[in-house]
Amino acid sequence: MSLERRGFLAAGLGFLSLPTLQLFAEDVHRKYRIGACDWSVGKQQHIDAFAVAKEIGLDGIQASFGRPGGDFDLRDEQVRQAYQKAGEETGVQIASLAMGILNSVPFAVEDAAVEWVSQCIDVMAAMGQKIVLLAFFGKGDIRGKPDLQDEVIRRLKRLAPKAERAGVILGIESYLNADDHLRILEGIGSPAVQVYYDVANMHYSGYDIFAELRQLGRERICQIHLKESGCLLGKGPIDFVKVRDVLGEIGYYDWLIIEGATEKDRSVVDCYKDNCRYVKELFATS
Repeated sequence: MSLERRGFLAAGLGFLSLPTLQLFAEDVHRKYRIGACDWSVGKQQHIDAFAVAKEIGLDGIQASFGRPGGDFDLRDEQVRQAYQKAGEETGVQIASLAMGILNSVPFAVEDAAVEWVSQCIDVMAAMGQKIVLLAFFGKGDIRGKPDLQDEVIRRLKRLAPKAERAGVILGIESYLNADDHLRILEGIGSPAVQVYYDVANMHYSGYDIFAELRQLGRERICQIHLKESGCLLGKGPIDFVKVRDVLGEIGYYDWLIIEGATEKDRSVVDCYKDNCRYVKELFATS
């Protein structure tokens, strides 16, 4: 920046009130970090996700936590150390964990799934991680099933105290609308259980995503998926400019995790370079 430019900005800021200057200073530090799901970049539960994320230009990855004994099982301390080393070497962070395994081993009905979530809490505490996505799709879908929703409340209510002690958040990602999500959160009554909000899932389910984001509020949303179906971000029906504006309105300045959003006949890496560039241009990023 030239000296003339600096002088112009300094003179202009002199006309601003103290509260306005304070707000301006705060906004400077409100930066988003951009990540992607490891499965979306073709490296589900695999350490190579770090290298691919670096090639794309991402700040982080969402790392999968699966069934015991799988490849790169984070229950294993040596695997955790390998992930830490990969993060240090690539400069790519772990943005959060995700339990997509719950789509095939439903949390609401399988006792093993509850035990795995409990184990994941221990792993997050060991890794210094704060958020895990609990998936409720496929066999685990609880939409329109109040009995299963009630069982989810009972099971998460048992796990919530452990999550609170560990300082971690269990994020529910599902096809439920905001009202149903709020009913579950209120039934559990713990800040350790929040909503993992996916704008595409909610949009394509027919919900008003902007009203829902406002209704849930920052205190109930742990993390955000930016996703599209069959096209890149910004080329489909979801208004990401308005998503950005509403996230700022509710005070969400945290990880934005890209999922899906690929085009036919193009590599995942090339698609994600475009997605990453789009998000960085649209959102204030570090």
